[in-house]
Amino acid sequence: MSTSLTQNPLQHAKNVYFIGIGGIGMSALVRYFLHKGVNVFGYDKTPSELTSALEKEGAVISFQDEVEALPVLDLDIVVYTPAIPSTSNLLQHFKAHHPYLVKRSDVLQWITQTYKAICIAGTHGKTTVSSMVAHVLHHSGFGCTAFLGGIMSNYQTNFIAGTNDWCVIEADEYDRSFLKLSPTISVVNSVDADHLDIYKTAEAVVEAFGLFVNKTATNGAVYLQQKVVPFVQTSILVKSFSCQDATADVFAKDIRIENGCYVFTAVCGNIVVPNIHLQMGGLHNVENALVAVAIAVQLGISSQAIQDAVASFQGVKRRFQYHLNTHQQVLIDDYAHHPTELQALITGVKAMFPNDTISLVFQPHLFSRTSDLVNEFAEVLAAVDQLFLLPIYPARELPVPGVTSEWLASKIKAEKVTVLSTDTWVDEVVQHTSRVLVLAGAGDIDTYIPSLVNKLA
Repeated sequence: MSTSLTQNPLQHAKNVYFIGIGGIGMSALVRYFLHKGVNVFGYDKTPSELTSALEKEGAVISFQDEVEALPVLDLDIVVYTPAIPSTSNLLQHFKAHHPYLVKRSDVLQWITQTYKAICIAGTHGKTTVSSMVAHVLHHSGFGCTAFLGGIMSNYQTNFIAGTNDWCVIEADEYDRSFLKLSPTISVVNSVDADHLDIYKTAEAVVEAFGLFVNKTATNGAVYLQQKVVPFVQTSILVKSFSCQDATADVFAKDIRIENGCYVFTAVCGNIVVPNIHLQMGGLHNVENALVAVAIAVQLGISSQAIQDAVASFQGVKRRFQYHLNTHQQVLIDDYAHHPTELQALITGVKAMFPNDTISLVFQPHLFSRTSDLVNEFAEVLAAVDQLFLLPIYPARELPVPGVTSEWLASKIKAEKVTVLSTDTWVDEVVQHTSRVLVLAGAGDIDTYIPSLVNKLA
């Protein structure tokens, strides 16, 4: 049954159903509807920490992909994630019987029609930038509603409910979802070849980001990372930003590390915000914070309020997140799953711990990404002192013959590369790790952290 999206049904929705309710992007929408007093129901394959939290907040969740498990009432909107297999019984049922079966991106499209939207895109770092922007606006008292792709440590949620007409949205390039949004302010902080199962070529990825930027309101503004500026053509006001390049419209200077955090000055045109303290590792996070500062300056937030907000930002779950940080053991967890992200992570760890040996446990994410970028992965991963590889996390994909972690390991020009099994890797790593241990990947590697922390401690 075809779906008409010409009308916005959000104002009149009373009952909403989510297929794949436990996804990080989906759950932000769930919390939005719960905040609005809407009855929320949903399905997910397995229980998780996130589904448990949603149930406590009022969502009714089933873990059976069966029509018989549906609530007995009229559903106004059914939302699904592209990660759900096309063979799903529930998805097939709603395709045949429900007029408002929509993707998560369709709901975000409706939302941006009723807000002034700050939409943050990029193949890497968009969750951190979105969270920083949302936190600065919220902490400063300016306010916003925010839909994020990660759990903010300050609030233990990926959704912020605001009272004004501004919203912050993480704009996902997967499946070209971000092309449905209507930004007032847009951000692109990186453009690299990724999701080639969707885009096929790197050129198509660049083209999509150009289309996204051109959807920005003519009276709005576009913030582009200095290196991606030449790839995007637009008649809308463009402000370039860079961590240290003083030729950019927005840049950072006087960057230094004090007491385990970065301190820097943000130069935003004629406005300078000095002594910004950021409690996150990695120069790339200084650049991420720079975007948040620039947007806050544009919105008229004072320098003092910006300084206080950035200093109080505790980070995002799985973004350079410390689980142990003692003289005996350091454990950092990060969502990095693309070569560019891994390079930034490894560089950041080495900067924070220049005299230590670095051990990295990497769980490759998707057979297609591993196959498409195997040489890039091999080059980046060779930079660590000790590397452990886990089996490839398949997510939505079926195995590809020959594409394995053993194959990736054979491409890496380094001595200390070990491929471990899913069942025994924690014990192996505990026995052989160095003081600084880093976990990376977008699969389920983080679910092993409690066991790992217990055994390391």
